Amino acid sequence: MTELIKTPLHAMHLAAGARMEPFVGYDMPLRYPEGSVAEHNQARNRAALFDVSHMGQLRLMGEAADAALETLVPGDIQGLGDGAMRYTLFTRENGGILDDLIVSRVPGGLGLVVNAARRKHDTEHLRRHLGGRVDVVPEPDRALLALQGPAAAAVLPDFADLPFMGWREGEACGVPARVSRSGYTGEDGFELSVAGADAEALAGRLLAHEAVAWAGLDARNSLRLEAGLCLYGRDLDEDTTPLEAGLGWTLPKRRREERNFPGAARILDNPPARRRVGMRPEGRVIAREGSDLLDSSGEPVGWVASGGFSPVLGGPVAMGYLPVALVAPGTEVAFDIRGRPRPGRVVRLPFVPHNYFRG
Repeated sequence: MTELIKTPLHAMHLAAGARMEPFVGYDMPLRYPEGSVAEHNQARNRAALFDVSHMGQLRLMGEAADAALETLVPGDIQGLGDGAMRYTLFTRENGGILDDLIVSRVPGGLGLVVNAARRKHDTEHLRRHLGGRVDVVPEPDRALLALQGPAAAAVLPDFADLPFMGWREGEACGVPARVSRSGYTGEDGFELSVAGADAEALAGRLLAHEAVAWAGLDARNSLRLEAGLCLYGRDLDEDTTPLEAGLGWTLPKRRREERNFPGAARILDNPPARRRVGMRPEGRVIAREGSDLLDSSGEPVGWVASGGFSPVLGGPVAMGYLPVALVAPGTEVAFDIRGRPRPGRVVRLPFVPHNYFRG
């Protein structure tokens, strides 16, 4: 068996009493003694600290790194300003999504944060297609911390002026860091990339603030689900196009007109037959990933991609795929839960409004 990788904060998680679980090759904190609902509410009401050092951090260095990356993604990377970030997608020739990622303009090139489960794949993909044009530089020795919640700006006052999807380098609690106004919870907050050797010092200083407490992967998942945010491997995959996933906003006008990214013809010339939607099952039964969605006659017409309990709404929520004829909010659907149909309806996303700081 392959030994699990430990993040630079592993010892702190153990000392805090975290329940550790294998996750994409890492030994990661699932939850802490307070429980995942308390951690979820910590992020919604105060500030929660997440260790997300398993995410892939890398650099694309070279004079034309932005133009090079546009051959693999549909986003407007050349229009990305200094200190700005953008969410985009690696697409394939069939229009499917290889991964979703965050791109930042950095001196001499671009910074990328990719999903942990796709880090090796994405690095190889970049080297295979762009290796002769840019330098692909992984940063395995860096840690990544996410401070999420309405109190985050008070904890990091030196970065309180950063707008959502902006970043800059500076000292965070006395530790050199790349700090971005971003996250995966729908709340205001920051992600802090630091040298692995500095991670414990930064985490300790953040946790010393009375508004901050640890949160694990369980809370991170329930927060992103309430916010209607996609998880690669569940809501996105290699056979799902950006339009099917409700991510048409990631394809700006210039790139649609140029049609020079992988899968452009399939994506732009074929109206989607299905769409990702939000849904609310009635009652308390949770519709889990893979559950069938049934129409009024009881026939399977779609599936649940992500499902769970919403602490804010006090009941189950789900995202999944339905035929376009059934995606209007208010449409009644049924969830096949262990062979029994359970009623529910389509609702607008996000389930809980975003609280991003726009400046």
